[in-house]
Amino acid sequence: MIVVLDASVVLKWVLEDPARELDTERASAIIQAVVSGGLEILQPVHWLAEVAAVAARLTLRTAVRGVEMLAALQSPTADDPNVMRRATTLAIEADQHLFDTLYHAVALEHEHALLVTADDRYYLKAERYGTIVALRDWAGAS
Repeated sequence: MIVVLDASVVLKWVLEDPARELDTERASAIIQAVVSGGLEILQPVHWLAEVAAVAARLTLRTAVRGVEMLAALQSPTADDPNVMRRATTLAIEADQHLFDTLYHAVALEHEHALLVTADDRYYLKAERYGTIVALRDWAGAS
């Protein structure tokens, strides 16, 4: 299975604050499965910049370390015209920001890929397109 982890999931791992962030343990378990090779990951090209931008605002003391750890993962990215086309269509149809729909478009355009999100607002608007699971419902790669 290939997972696409949107910024809402990755940030839970970087922020490391279970008291403030629900499902931090689930996000950490997914990241650890990626690191150990139990799951493959595929991300849109903007993912690290988006996570770094939010981390720089929220975790001043640990943002740089968190971004360095994420960069060290060397996550493969999908940067092809079909992803951008699909993301643009999703953004229009679901009335969502293109940066959010880029994650979903990567999952939709790649066989055996699944978007994992902790963004409930996006999930509610986009679940009808399939290939998406809420982090709270993540049951693993089985």
